[in-house]
Amino acid sequence: MGKVAAKIKVMPESPDVDLDDLQERLEGSLPEGAKIKGFERDDVAFGLVALFPTVIIPDEAGGTDAVEEAFADVDGVESVDVDTVGRL
Repeated sequence: MGKVAAKIKVMPESPDVDLDDLQERLEGSLPEGAKIKGFERDDVAFGLVALFPTVIIPDEAGGTDAVEEAFADVDGVESVDVDTVGRL
């Protein structure tokens, strides 16, 4: 079974959210078998910055659903959307 790399857009609730702390909480929320390869940041508007973690997960049924749900449950997260997905 292969692996998949998914770039996921995570929007914080407000510009006041500490992004370094949010990154740590996102890493701590990952389901078993998933790992974060890196983070990118993108200025959105009015001081709001989106996080784009690249998550490596096993290529199996359900895809990125478990990661999306885990990220959505983290305090300080407004929304979670998959940006891109590709096989490794």
